[in-house]
Amino acid sequence: MTDGTAMPDLDTCADEPIRVPGSVQPHGVLIAVSEPDLVVRHVSANVTDLTGVAVPDALGAPLADVVGTAAERVLRAHVRTFGDLRARNPVEVEVEGPTGGVVADAILHRVATGSRNLLVVELETAQGPRPFSFPNTYQAVRGALERLNHAGPLEQLYDVAAQEVRALTGFDRVMVYRFDAEYSGEVVAEARRADLNSFLGLHYPASDIPAQARALYETNWLRLIPDVAYAPSPLVPAVDEASGEPLDLTHSVLRSVSPVHLEYLGNMGVRASMSISLLRDGRLWGLVACHHYAGPHAVPYGVRAAAEFLGSALSLRLVARAQDRELERELAAQAQIARVLRVARDHDHGLAEALAGDGPGLLSVVPAHGLVVVADGRTATAGDAAVDVAALRAWVLDQPEPVTVRSALGVSDPALAASMPGVAGLLAVRLPDDQVVVWLRGEQVRDIYWGGDPQNKAIARREGDDVRLSPRKSFDQWREEVRGRCEPWAPEHVRAVEDLRSRLLEVIIVRNRWQMTAVHTMQLSLLPRDLPTVPGWALQARYVPAAGGRVGGDWYDALRLPDGRLAVVVGDVAGHGLGAAAAMGQLRNALRAYLMKSQDVREALLDIDELARRTMPEDMATVAVVVVDPLTGRASVGAAGHPRPLRLTADGQATLLPMRVDRPVGVGSGDPQVVELHLEPGAGIVLYSDGLVDSRTTALADGIDRLVQHFDRPDPTVPVDIDEVVADCSDPDSKDDMTLLLLCRDVDLPAGARP
Repeated sequence: MTDGTAMPDLDTCADEPIRVPGSVQPHGVLIAVSEPDLVVRHVSANVTDLTGVAVPDALGAPLADVVGTAAERVLRAHVRTFGDLRARNPVEVEVEGPTGGVVADAILHRVATGSRNLLVVELETAQGPRPFSFPNTYQAVRGALERLNHAGPLEQLYDVAAQEVRALTGFDRVMVYRFDAEYSGEVVAEARRADLNSFLGLHYPASDIPAQARALYETNWLRLIPDVAYAPSPLVPAVDEASGEPLDLTHSVLRSVSPVHLEYLGNMGVRASMSISLLRDGRLWGLVACHHYAGPHAVPYGVRAAAEFLGSALSLRLVARAQDRELERELAAQAQIARVLRVARDHDHGLAEALAGDGPGLLSVVPAHGLVVVADGRTATAGDAAVDVAALRAWVLDQPEPVTVRSALGVSDPALAASMPGVAGLLAVRLPDDQVVVWLRGEQVRDIYWGGDPQNKAIARREGDDVRLSPRKSFDQWREEVRGRCEPWAPEHVRAVEDLRSRLLEVIIVRNRWQMTAVHTMQLSLLPRDLPTVPGWALQARYVPAAGGRVGGDWYDALRLPDGRLAVVVGDVAGHGLGAAAAMGQLRNALRAYLMKSQDVREALLDIDELARRTMPEDMATVAVVVVDPLTGRASVGAAGHPRPLRLTADGQATLLPMRVDRPVGVGSGDPQVVELHLEPGAGIVLYSDGLVDSRTTALADGIDRLVQHFDRPDPTVPVDIDEVVADCSDPDSKDDMTLLLLCRDVDLPAGARP
């Protein structure tokens, strides 16, 4: 509190002692007495106005000497009879005033202070229909309850509530004010005098109602300020003698209000105010805020009680209706998920395209501005999704949880936000095999309109440079606070996405099984059923899918060319699954055709690169080709992006061929180098894919050394078991398939033996 000469700084608002302000509003009198003797321990300084008893005379006196014997007798009997005093308010008493008896409403509660409890008696001059009773309260709101019961959508319920509270209380303006998860608020309904500017759609920052004020709203469900311009009446004494602390006015109906709040109301031209709390599971969910501009506005306790009763009923209906809406949204999301998954299960559709499709697609499951799906090696988008997909996917895959929610990327993940201008929040799902689904949202502020006019010029014109607090400035502050933030992701939508992930896992398993079967069948159909038999030469090849049966783009081939020479090939298309296998089939057949036509390694590599770049722009492959004359042993060796072949000599040495390996097929292989060599009797050559030498547990250089060691033997007469080589080089955790081909020249050794 201040002494009235200066307002506190706005930054101290959240730290004000609002539970112990040390004063009350002067439309009533506060008296605190000890029990059971009912001796006065505290009074508000205006006690004389109602009772005619001076403050010094009242302190330490029996309550009867201050309010009169009759009033004291009624109060004593009441506190002896009822335990929960707050549930039995008010008590009608006749106070002996300076000019005769005054009928007053006594509002009672107890407060602990030090080692004792004090009975707090707040006296307001009685107004309104008498006697006050529950039937009177019910009659006052019965019609309102009927209208609430017949209200349809949530928005209609808001409107009915605002209209009924205004009709009941007579305020010039009544607003229904709803909080979000972070306690920023929005005016969602309004009933007002026709000449007043609309506040409908206004948004306020959470700082407008600090946490300690919200806690009071959860304790005291109704707060009245009959005259915003009141002069506070201080409590005497200011500190309780038993506790050494100011008197706790948490449950006081007269408790003085924060000067900052009064300044806010004054800048709006408000002369009187009342608020009714709307609770959900004991937590503040919203407020019914009432403003009066024509002058002070005293609301009788009976009307306030009826309004509080209406607020309680409204809370129940709002919460139930909100829960119904949340359930409707969740069920609608689930229904959309079911439709999307039906399409996703169809093997005729790509998974990414099925999830991002327009009818239906996952953008219909959760409201968002854009959607990105990376699945089965393909990317599909919907809505406004012009983002760096690679950076987004890498970020999602790096998150610890399978479902990640962000509402302010600029704050939580500035690096990612910098790569996606215009995106303020995301809801991301991580799936197996590095697949992701991500919903994107822009700034919340771009979707907000303030009463149909974002500038609300009618208010802006009334504000000067010296105005610190007002609806316009609060709205501007809210807009600044939500810059870079998206609309919060609704819990029901997050739950739906978590369920979607579980159901997508089942779809992916089914699709993977189907794809593995189809791809494996395709791959086996494309690999040679029988290798050519060439007198004086031994040829062996092995192909092993990746762990889990995942088929990739590896292939091997061997064929006799028209001039009698033998061509052997090992290739590797980037990626896995049906797409990689299909690309592998096209490249394998094309390379066969080019080799049969030109019978030249270099020309064949140039032709297949040209074909891939023109007709398969999304695919890339590496390939190694050897064409050998079986009669002379002369061989031509070329490679595009592929690991260098091993040359085996007749004396048992194994070395990497000293050759330049050009870029992969599909990215412009340039001028591939072709090495000419002679394979004398007892010599050979080894082709292999990178899956055999590069894995999670083995670096590429180490893997090549290991492979060389398998073929580099002192005794060249000892055969090499290529199945043993494959088994020894295999990594159980590898995501790549493996291919090994061995071509040896030696007519004296049995088939399958190395020279």
